[in-house]
Amino acid sequence: MNVHAQTEDKIDDIKDRVYEELEHVFDKFPKYPMKMLLGDFNAKVGREDIFKPTTGNESLHEISNDNVVRVVNFASSKNITVKSTMFPHRNIHKFIWTSPDGKTHNQLDHILIDRRRHSSIPDVRLFRAADCDIDHYLMVAEVRERLAVSKHTTHTVHMERFNLKKLNELKGKEQYRVEILNRFAALESLDTEVDVNKAWKTIREKLRNVF
Repeated sequence: MNVHAQTEDKIDDIKDRVYEELEHVFDKFPKYPMKMLLGDFNAKVGREDIFKPTTGNESLHEISNDNVVRVVNFASSKNITVKSTMFPHRNIHKFIWTSPDGKTHNQLDHILIDRRRHSSIPDVRLFRAADCDIDHYLMVAEVRERLAVSKHTTHTVHMERFNLKKLNELKGKEQYRVEILNRFAALESLDTEVDVNKAWKTIREKLRNVF
């Protein structure tokens, strides 16, 4: 799911409606497939212990802003984690937005995933060189999904084998020629309006019976 939450300066009623809608859509997800949320949460996640283990120790910021409380409350209630705060990288590979004067750097975009699937994301980092034509840098997550092996037993299909060596013998060739002529002579009496699938089934059976 892609998310774009309101900025810090918006009123609480607007922010609350965003997360109500987010929860409404999230609850429609199937139970078992991996669930991931990514996008601009406008949340500067800090390193406060009170938010652990929903958040990690590798966030760019020391102190959280108000939007983080909503993110953490939502994540905790859905048993998901903020994976974008859990990987040690240089700060230059963490902040996704820089103010026009170049003095302020914020980590606002995040990736969240089911806690039981958290190991499926081994890394998240920023790539500053990518041109996205927006004022945010490109955030990339590495994802590894474990595929379950089907437990359904497979049944080996034994193909019927024909004794083609008989066709190399003079007697076998003649016998085959006569049998084919006789059987196809009988097929000439088939109704021309008969279903093509039924006609093919009849022809196939007669050819198979020759062997």
